[in-house]
Amino acid sequence: MSKLTKVQAKAHKTACEMLEQAALSEDEKEFVLLNWREDATQVNSSAGAFFTPIGLAFDFTIEVPSGRIIDLCAGVGMLSWALLNRRRWDTAPLDLTCIEINPAYVEVGRKVLPEARWICASVFDVPGMDLGRFDCAISNPPFGAVKRSGNAQRYAGKDFEFHVIDIASGLAGYGAFILPQMSAGFRYSGSQTYERQDSGRAVEFQALTGLHFEAGCGVDTSTYLEDWRGVSPLCEIVCVEFDTAAVPCDSAPIPIPVPEPDCPVMPPAVGTSSAAGQLDLFAEAA
Repeated sequence: MSKLTKVQAKAHKTACEMLEQAALSEDEKEFVLLNWREDATQVNSSAGAFFTPIGLAFDFTIEVPSGRIIDLCAGVGMLSWALLNRRRWDTAPLDLTCIEINPAYVEVGRKVLPEARWICASVFDVPGMDLGRFDCAISNPPFGAVKRSGNAQRYAGKDFEFHVIDIASGLAGYGAFILPQMSAGFRYSGSQTYERQDSGRAVEFQALTGLHFEAGCGVDTSTYLEDWRGVSPLCEIVCVEFDTAAVPCDSAPIPIPVPEPDCPVMPPAVGTSSAAGQLDLFAEAA
């Protein structure tokens, strides 16, 4: 858990009190997103859960079209909330589906973004849900290693973010993701130039799947390094055209033998129900 300041703890408590209401005003929704602290009851670096800074979320929406959108590992819905607000006056329809395994996050998300369809489930179970085809998949997935059994499409390695992209490739024609820079296949944020990587796990994943990672409009995410909670991950916004992939989504999974890193292992993918040990949504900040 993070050691919150008195100001942060007071704001978190106020956000929890707001969440007790049946419905929130637009100002209250924004207050909750800015002040409800997921790190008040967990260590973010251990859980791999880093909530997107609001400024980065709005910059991210530049890369996302209108239409039918699926938000994988949605957290409390920051990306989808920013997208809805960015597209609020568009004439093109926007249909949002949010997938999140943590029931506490889903409970907050349903208050903040009632316009979306919320599904409390593991992202690994999504391919079997028959949700139909989406125009775009978006995600700021948990960073770190994961053990996965079954339902692999092509990638059978350890990096959670690549599993999310592999799953997304079977759901949508296009995807936009926030990834750690070392998983992006290029370097742009915090740098003077744009540089493609010619080796590493992102390059191996692209070769395996036939997907190609691009920087889109080129948002320098280092601007928001100090806005993350308890962490400062240097990230990239990665855009992928799934429909132009050279390898079909039903290719046999091929494991990538790479050394295990000294990083926390994500909890095994489980079902959708609330279980013992889950976060207490309205817990007081320590």
